[in-house]
Amino acid sequence: VPAITLGFWVIKILATTLGETGGDAVSMSMSLGYLVSTGIFMVLFVGAVIFQIKAPAFHPFVYWATIIASTTVGTTLADFATRSIGIGYAGGSTLLFILLLSSLLIWYRDLGRVDVSSVHTPKAESYYWLTIMFSQTLGTALGDWTADTAGLGYVGAAAIFSAMLLSVVLLHFYTKVSKAILFWSAFILTRPLGAVVGDFLDKPLANGGLEL
Repeated sequence: VPAITLGFWVIKILATTLGETGGDAVSMSMSLGYLVSTGIFMVLFVGAVIFQIKAPAFHPFVYWATIIASTTVGTTLADFATRSIGIGYAGGSTLLFILLLSSLLIWYRDLGRVDVSSVHTPKAESYYWLTIMFSQTLGTALGDWTADTAGLGYVGAAAIFSAMLLSVVLLHFYTKVSKAILFWSAFILTRPLGAVVGDFLDKPLANGGLEL
């Protein structure tokens, strides 16, 4: 996995924005629906994860391709859970939050660490990518919940999540809060930020987007 630098977070936000628009393009613009789109992207994601785990060394293209695959499947999976199943943004976010915490807890109980520096074995990397998938899916649901249900709109929601990310940065530099907790907090928050920015770019003008 890559070093956690400023460049990592910039690319992560761009990748999540791409994943949001890519997921919407297949499920909505191509009218394949959330379930079929989730199936397509899940196959791509699982294939990318297998390729990534089998790689003998870090390859930026492989890693970021896997991240993008996780964001696209996260987009359509979250939309399927919140819209097709009918549990809504609150229900979907709660369910996904529980799955994310469960993934981290099982990972910690099994290997004793959940920080990125410990991801150097196939088992640790399997936990890493499972947690990433849940975080990407949760982030999509949180972004939609904030922008739509809470009525903040895409720009307002982007401002909220940017402020929350800034607070994580300040905690990183000025407190002794666990770096692993801060990493996963930031990783989760970059997803709804990318989701609302992606929605702002592709949603209709009547809904507050740019309709690109």
